[in-house]
Amino acid sequence: MSGMATVNRADVEALPASGEPAAQDLRERARVVLDASVAWLLERQGLEGWWCGELEANVTIQAEYIMLMHFLGLRDDSRWADIVRYVDLRQQPDGGWPIYYQGPSDLSTTIEAYAALKLAGRDPEDPRMRRARELILAHGSLPKARIFTKLWLALFGEYPWDGAPVMPPEMMFLPHWLPLNIYDFSSWARGTIVPLLIVMELKPVRPFPEWARLDELREGLSAKDFDLPRPGNLLSWRGAFWLLDRLMRALPEPRSIRRRALKVAEQWVLEHQEPDGSWGGIQPPWVYSLLALNALGYPTSHPVIARSLAGMERFGVHDGEGWRVQPCVSPVWDTALAVVALLDAGLPCDHPAIAKAVEWLLRNQLDAPGDWQVRARRTPPGGWAFEFHNQGYPDTDDTSMVLLALYKALAPEGRQPTAERSAVWAAIRKGVRWLEGMRSRNGAWGSFDVDNCRDLVTKIPFADFGETIDPPTEDVTAHVLEALATLGYSADHPVLQQAVDYLRRRQEPDGSWWGRWGVNYIYGIGAVLPALRAAGFAADSDVVQRAVRWLREHQLPNGGWGESSQTYERPDRRASGPATPSQTAWALLGLLAADLADDPCTRRGVQFLLDRCLPEGTWHEPEFTGTGFPRAFMINYHLYRQYFPVMALGRFVRAMAQAPSVEAVQAVLE
Repeated sequence: MSGMATVNRADVEALPASGEPAAQDLRERARVVLDASVAWLLERQGLEGWWCGELEANVTIQAEYIMLMHFLGLRDDSRWADIVRYVDLRQQPDGGWPIYYQGPSDLSTTIEAYAALKLAGRDPEDPRMRRARELILAHGSLPKARIFTKLWLALFGEYPWDGAPVMPPEMMFLPHWLPLNIYDFSSWARGTIVPLLIVMELKPVRPFPEWARLDELREGLSAKDFDLPRPGNLLSWRGAFWLLDRLMRALPEPRSIRRRALKVAEQWVLEHQEPDGSWGGIQPPWVYSLLALNALGYPTSHPVIARSLAGMERFGVHDGEGWRVQPCVSPVWDTALAVVALLDAGLPCDHPAIAKAVEWLLRNQLDAPGDWQVRARRTPPGGWAFEFHNQGYPDTDDTSMVLLALYKALAPEGRQPTAERSAVWAAIRKGVRWLEGMRSRNGAWGSFDVDNCRDLVTKIPFADFGETIDPPTEDVTAHVLEALATLGYSADHPVLQQAVDYLRRRQEPDGSWWGRWGVNYIYGIGAVLPALRAAGFAADSDVVQRAVRWLREHQLPNGGWGESSQTYERPDRRASGPATPSQTAWALLGLLAADLADDPCTRRGVQFLLDRCLPEGTWHEPEFTGTGFPRAFMINYHLYRQYFPVMALGRFVRAMAQAPSVEAVQAVLE
């Protein structure tokens, strides 16, 4: 598997004349593609042993970077010109910007992009700005935006602070067992809300220059249009919270208590900064913590802010499309999945790349306390986080994938504990213990917290930006189940039984499973079927066969599978395409788990991947198949197009090597 390997197109060209690709023929072609694809991955391993592909999101990340720098007084015209070039490339013909590739233009995203472009110096009469403005006005303009967009505009005097919901900083005093305390919110929402309690109390305003004001977006609107929207039903929880918001505005401000609450929030923010300068390793808490501390009087020269800004630079990507800052980085996730994919493709366990990756993963196991211990007090550390630096928030999804990678990286003869493998086994034991402690009451797993399920927090006026809780989900539970079953938990173990029962309950009537962190039902099936088989389910069991039928029924004419992020709002659009390499690979992982390597459906899917592999051994995939917040924030993981197809093709090749094809059996019978 030389680093110079490439795909010879003649070896992977069109289907045989009979119409169905022969399985053994496909196996040979898949091996050619795998050689090049493995070489592509090996060439991109970091010197320390990790892989980390770019995470691409919508342009609000770049727009908010420009507005943040204006707030901090750090205008950089050269940098901003690079950002503008990147933003321009993603504007759609109707003038707007989407939250995922070729999705419908999104009002809030378009407002933020328009504001940032104008602040960067774009003439509002430029045709691109006129198209964006027309779309904004046609969709109700600023009052119809999401809360976060309104907050950004309020920072610059472009939206009234009174139009934002009340979020009293006294929330910091609520004990963790009382509703609406900060630990009722998911880790990502908590890290965002705490600094925003400071910002929304101080209500800072640092105006745009006069030429960058957004008066044209307020034409025809009255002051009443900017009031907090009143719910249609005041007898609902949303109605009750709206009335409570009205009441809190009328009450006198408890000044001394509020000052103490702000101090507690400030201290919480300071204590949660990571060594790399981030907060939680993700963009929202990061930018809002910077806003909060600067509003409190921390200058940009303060070590906390200086370290943060330097860390943000390391999240930046600069290429021919311009400059952008990533919403997050994913080295642990990418490394674990790359190791599994390479081993599935036949790379030996003692290959130097595998050894380096294992060593790096071992060094990054977390042994410090974190917020997760609020609900899992007796559980010692032992998980892995998503990012390079995120001591406070390991997650169960990454941890389960790392455990799978570590176990698979042990040579078969080394899977019994030995002295030379003691570090790996010690890490596995700690990780398993942590996973067991992170189970929720229903026997399943959320991502960052135990039983983070209080739906009440989703009803407050502030919570219109996406997921604010972290309940157990099908895909995460499946990954944990697969890891534990692979490590040797017996099928009748109570932990496995409860996880299996949860997944059986959560199977959709049509046979699929919903996907929380990947798009969407295809991701769910691709996670659950391998997990159920690892846990001892027979391939011909009803639960497996219902999912297989779904995959058969939703295979596209070109042999692939695909669905858009729209399926989070329109489940009836599930698996409606366009086909993508990563989603096709997920479907194939499901079929291969069901022992269907030599099946026409699988063959067509494999052929889809072979036909679309580029000469250098990779695939083109502009679609966003990763999920941040369903319906609000989608992600294109740039390595999904690589390690998932490698995983699927590797398992196909191995399965075909272990079993005779239908053609071979028929030849013997004849």
